[in-house]
Amino acid sequence: QVQLVESGGGLVQPGGSLRLSCAASGFSVDYVAIGWFRQAPGKEREAVSCINREDSTTWYWYSVKGRFTITRDSAKNTVYLEMNNLKPEDTAVYYCAAHDGRLYDYSWHQDERYDWWGQGTQVTVSS
Repeated sequence: QVQLVESGGGLVQPGGSLRLSCAASGFSVDYVAIGWFRQAPGKEREAVSCINREDSTTWYWYSVKGRFTITRDSAKNTVYLEMNNLKPEDTAVYYCAAHDGRLYDYSWHQDERYDWWGQGTQVTVSS
């Protein structure tokens, strides 16, 4: 019953924008922390952003600060990642994940903290 489904990926030119969606079922996104991670070919999976349980504290990895925005829509039970001014180095498979509780400055970026994962959506930034 618990499921996360990412969507919104695709091909975009450098400088363009995409909005990724993470639709949850079987639980409410209001009561979990939702993180976005990405993995490029030949690279380790890395944290991108997180929105915390309840208080909506947000975190961003330094490489995306000022370009990406994470938001939560309770009515749609969906978390979004708005990606602006995309760069070729943003090319990766993007995953959303849920942690059943709150996260912290020291832990939001640790993928082992997350309990449920989506299947990923491909983002390709190329001219």
